[in-house]
Amino acid sequence: MTEKNNQYYNELDQKHYLPTFKRYPITLVRGQGSQVWDADGKEYIDALGGIAVNALGHNHPALVEAISKQAGKLIHISNFYLSEPQVELSQKITSLAQIERVFFSNSGAESVEGAIKIARKYAHSIGRGGEVISFEGSFHGRTLATIATGKKQMQHGFEPIPAGFKQVPLNNMDALRKVVSKETAAIIVEPIQGEGGINVVPDSFLKELRSFCDKQDIVLIFDEIQCGIARTGKMFAHEHVGIKPDIMTLAKGLGGGMPVGAILSNEKVSSAIDFGDHGTTFGGNPLATAAALAVLKTIEQEQLTQAAHEKGEWIKEQIMTMKHPDIKEVRGRGLMIGIEFRFETKPLVQKMLENGVLANATAGNVLRLVPPLIISYKELERVIEVMEKSIKEL
Repeated sequence: MTEKNNQYYNELDQKHYLPTFKRYPITLVRGQGSQVWDADGKEYIDALGGIAVNALGHNHPALVEAISKQAGKLIHISNFYLSEPQVELSQKITSLAQIERVFFSNSGAESVEGAIKIARKYAHSIGRGGEVISFEGSFHGRTLATIATGKKQMQHGFEPIPAGFKQVPLNNMDALRKVVSKETAAIIVEPIQGEGGINVVPDSFLKELRSFCDKQDIVLIFDEIQCGIARTGKMFAHEHVGIKPDIMTLAKGLGGGMPVGAILSNEKVSSAIDFGDHGTTFGGNPLATAAALAVLKTIEQEQLTQAAHEKGEWIKEQIMTMKHPDIKEVRGRGLMIGIEFRFETKPLVQKMLENGVLANATAGNVLRLVPPLIISYKELERVIEVMEKSIKEL
């Protein structure tokens, strides 16, 4: 009988799956809290959290119960009808965000696509064009429209790239003003760039951006897919700045591992949408929205927003006091942390994996830590120990 270990699953994966991921050759089979185990029985601390998805960690009883209970009642019905969890989640999330309308999708990229549609529909209603401006270093997804907002290397081989998109340097209002015209419908920005290297956009720039968009009647979109849902020590990252977007996109942590995204839009831009302008088959189904509702309630009940802030400050301080010569900068907010090194970080991530910690390399030389919000201080200490040990071993 064939032993179903890491090697077994890796060989099957390489035989059948589209080769679009450079996977680590381990197969994770179960998790508990901030720990996971692979098919060979090896244990890891999960400091990646499914890329900022598993806000409640693995196998959280509140999330498991909500999914199990809803699965036993009603999984999917289509959006021709109402469901209890969708209505309750709509009320909950608009109340938390203080943004009037919401539409549920299945993913982050879908949320951004929907945000672009809403922004363009509003812009056309007031006589503006449909151009969308994004910023260098941004990442908004991998669909055709979302790669049009991002890095040039992600566009290679997928031409023709959709028209109507421009990009300017981050934190440069002069460059932005030069490309804005009557054709501009929206400006999209991540309050903290995730894939770009955990770059915290200065509060002053976001405030200036809000003021500029108000004067020009341009839709301001905040992509909070990675930095939203308590990740930064606030429920939404823009709360650190004291401003609100016209549209906000969410996903990742919202479902705690269940695929669900959201587009929140204020009444002004939402008023341009007519029946049939947008839709989804699976988005906002009872199972996904029951999970998201459980995530939001648990974050509040367990005070995980404050926990993210306190743990994030603690781990940044611990790393900075190391004063390691290869560490250039430690940045981020809450439990969305980027450690910039003087070398490429992929070998470091590989070495940390071998030593029992899951992390991620982004933007070449940045180590990204986005662990579950429920991670313990003891586990965070272990993450730091493994990082130090792995640096020495390289």
